[in-house]
Amino acid sequence: MVKILFGKPVRQSLYFQVFFWVALFLLVTARNYGEHENPDFREMIIYDFCHWIFQIIGANFIYYILVRKYFDNRRYVEFSVYLLLSLYGISVINRLFIIYVAEPFFVSYPQDTLLSIFTDLKYLFFHYTLPIITGAFIFISVMFMLRYRNEKQNHEKLLKEKAELELQALKSRLNPHFLFNTLNNIYSLSLLDPEKTSESISRLSDILDYILYKGQDKMAAVSDELAIVNNYIELEKLRYDERLQLNLHTQLDSPNVIPPLIYLSLVENAFKHGAGKMSGGAEIYIDIKTTPEQSVLRVENTCPPNIESNAGGIGLDNMKEQLKLYYKNNFTFSILHRQNIFIVELITPAFHD
Repeated sequence: MVKILFGKPVRQSLYFQVFFWVALFLLVTARNYGEHENPDFREMIIYDFCHWIFQIIGANFIYYILVRKYFDNRRYVEFSVYLLLSLYGISVINRLFIIYVAEPFFVSYPQDTLLSIFTDLKYLFFHYTLPIITGAFIFISVMFMLRYRNEKQNHEKLLKEKAELELQALKSRLNPHFLFNTLNNIYSLSLLDPEKTSESISRLSDILDYILYKGQDKMAAVSDELAIVNNYIELEKLRYDERLQLNLHTQLDSPNVIPPLIYLSLVENAFKHGAGKMSGGAEIYIDIKTTPEQSVLRVENTCPPNIESNAGGIGLDNMKEQLKLYYKNNFTFSILHRQNIFIVELITPAFHD
């Protein structure tokens, strides 16, 4: 549980904050000490500490609340308004804290009135707001640089995973087991029904051509992917004969596009972890439809009741990461396993920007 709550990104952020704020406190204290002759070190430390606390609060509030919620979402007017209000509010609270909480413990200065605390904007700005702005500006600048570095590293990692996934997909499509079974079935078919042999060879050729060439494109038409899925299904039917009940429903109302091999991989997953694991009859239901807004693929297949709920999970998780490269979070990829039914549904935008 501790590892989940305090993962690597959280630990890095925590370490950075500790280092940054301690360094800033020591720097400000050293500067203030050098600017005064014979300063009261105890008093100076307490004042610096009180300002330091609100610098931390202000900088973190601005970055994690205002920047993340408003600035990152391009809500600049709201960001500016809330920034001004928060700076004023934090500065007032900081001054109230020093006057009414901290100072009574170590000095006996006359206390400012609440009216002057709230209305003396010039004093409030130079003695309270400006230190908060200075600390927050440095803090947020460094955080932006760290975030840029992390995003760049994550992007490179995803690109590497994408390349590995595409290689795995290619190897999966071309694995000797699949080719051996298909060629063996075609050979058997040539003995029983020679007229259908050429059709099966043509289907296999189309699949290999799509994977080796068209499959390397960034996007493919849903209709092209459907054609390959149909070819794959027809070749798999040679293996299962009457043991397989397959229902394919399509409704293409829009010429949408998707990343190549996505639909083929999900259909293959249904055969590999569904029909391929069933000792008796197997059922697969495939529904593909497109609208001007989105493309939807839903695959349902029977599976043994005792099969692991994450069957094919590594491949499906990698596929989800690959989809993020194309659509960020603008897609839906749901997986459901109940009793002996495994369901996968993928919803993607009609077109890729």
